[in-house]
Amino acid sequence: MPTGEMLSDGALISSISRHDGSQRYNLTFQLTPRLYGTFRYAIIDSFDGNGSARYDRSFDVGYLFTEESLNWPSIVIGLRDFGGTGAYASEFIAGTKHFLDHRLAVTGGIGWGRLGSYGGFQNPLSVFSNRLKSRSENALSHGQDTGQLDFDQWFRGDAALFGGLSYKITPNLTLKAEYSSDAYEVEGANAGFTHQTPFNFGLTYSSRYANLSAYLLHGSEIGISASFITDPKRAAIPGGIEAAPPAIVPAAFRRAQGWEGHSTDQGKARLTQALRDQGLILEAVSLSGSEVTLRLINTRYRAASQALGRAARVAANTLPSSITTFHIELVRHGMALSRSSLRRQDLEALEYDLDGAWKSFARTTISEADSKAIPPVTETYPLFDWSLTPYLEPELFDPDNPVRADLGLQAFASFEPVRGLVFSGALRQRAFGNLNTSTRPSNSKLPHVRTDITEYAKQSDLQIKHLTGEYFFRPGPDLYGRLSAGYFETMYGGLSGEVLWKPVEGPLALGAEINYARQRNFDQLFGFQRRDVVTGHVSAYYDFGGGYLGQLDAGRYLAGDWGATVSFDREFNNGFRVGAFFTLTDVPFDTFGEGSFDKGIRFDIPITWLVGAPARSGFSTTIRPVQRDGGARLEVRNRLYDLIRDSHVTELEDGWGRFWR
Repeated sequence: MPTGEMLSDGALISSISRHDGSQRYNLTFQLTPRLYGTFRYAIIDSFDGNGSARYDRSFDVGYLFTEESLNWPSIVIGLRDFGGTGAYASEFIAGTKHFLDHRLAVTGGIGWGRLGSYGGFQNPLSVFSNRLKSRSENALSHGQDTGQLDFDQWFRGDAALFGGLSYKITPNLTLKAEYSSDAYEVEGANAGFTHQTPFNFGLTYSSRYANLSAYLLHGSEIGISASFITDPKRAAIPGGIEAAPPAIVPAAFRRAQGWEGHSTDQGKARLTQALRDQGLILEAVSLSGSEVTLRLINTRYRAASQALGRAARVAANTLPSSITTFHIELVRHGMALSRSSLRRQDLEALEYDLDGAWKSFARTTISEADSKAIPPVTETYPLFDWSLTPYLEPELFDPDNPVRADLGLQAFASFEPVRGLVFSGALRQRAFGNLNTSTRPSNSKLPHVRTDITEYAKQSDLQIKHLTGEYFFRPGPDLYGRLSAGYFETMYGGLSGEVLWKPVEGPLALGAEINYARQRNFDQLFGFQRRDVVTGHVSAYYDFGGGYLGQLDAGRYLAGDWGATVSFDREFNNGFRVGAFFTLTDVPFDTFGEGSFDKGIRFDIPITWLVGAPARSGFSTTIRPVQRDGGARLEVRNRLYDLIRDSHVTELEDGWGRFWR
């Protein structure tokens, strides 16, 4: 039963429940204090009356219309199972009021669709239009028009009332009772479900990180559920476990600690080593009177502001006291991204100030990086990096087997011989798994640009995941460029070019990308198939503030279809990121196939959030209800926007609390 309550802002809840042979897996995210979204995957036994299970994927959304007050309940308006098969399709308005010092919660509401199927009456909204009196049958779970948004069915047809109580017996134990307006009509007709009563009862045990529940449902079934709570705002190890930064050396000792008494080469060597000790590579240095410009490569810290703070401390301790202003430019693949100018006297004055983070940001000038060419330090290039790690590659929601995965080892290497030129590759050796067991052939009416993905798991256990050469450059002020060639991803290789306009300060960025893509051989080693395509997009990026990011990409996709992708993400200050996207192209819904159009949710989880140790890397995953060929975009590493934005004003300000860490 829905309620009029919201989760805490930013909460991420995963849950599993089971009753009467049916299983539901939910993932709920509190996107804003007033808006939540849920992705549901359900396995419903005999739902279609043919003895087989339905594997159902759908989305819910709820909006907090009014907050609870002394005399008024909190009210939520919501949609269930939109963009799915309609198995749970319903709409509701629910209100919740708390009493007895929040120990007792009373909920009442009205529902439509499934939530209007027991004790239903004529839709009260029909006073506005007679069309609201009826609701088409296929909107009630017959799986037609899968994936489409049935706007014309929302809040239509019979309505019914529901309600419930929850009472906290102890801080951890809650007793629940509800009157349900769901008649379970389809389950009763096709799966032998017995609906004896609309009353349900439950008991929930809650802890900080999990809830465990048991239910008596409709007088005939016992259900169980478990939910697990993640707070993206709170890292596993708050504050981190990195080594403390070097304290700024008092002025009385600075002359002995700096370049005084040493040759320029000796001073540069001391500076280079001190920066390396902090995970920073000195890419270039330039002295001019009482000012110094340092161009640095950050290899350790997720927050660019923390890298700036460490660099500023090293500069204050290592450079002669005659240098009073530090211009620090963070560099990514040879591109200087921004220029942060700090004064020595401010660093010394604010190091132990109670409000030192904000005051130091207010006294720092952040601007476009200096366009003047500075020769790199001799010892900087070539740069080499490598890793050997386990990998897990999942494949979800195949009706024959909802969860498949491969596990193995991945070797990665990156070589940067000169500024801006990067060669990298990743080689995988599968150890075990079952991605290669899929036997479901593609029934797509479009070119099989994605639906043949299972063929790539069958040919070879040794796979080249990517092998590319990339060149990054700054064509002008506020402009960034990328040229790439090679094997980009599992299915495609080719050529790619991108240009991005993004000022250091400001919410808007604009980009354009063009690609020539050719499909790789199924063995994921060397070689291509015959199919090729030219794709490209123009993109607009907008930072709404508060961690909310929007993106619009319009152009041509891998199947030759034209359209646009809309993305919306929420990123927390610690780098944890949750987003959703959808793509609409000129491919008709019935030609697209199951799902009607491409859509999904995605997660980016920094290593730092998980283990507390500083790191630049993280884990990313995308969940689609179904992968089809329409609206499929080429995957290219190191697209420019995410490569550079962490060193610009908004991101630096959001993470400036780590400047002194």
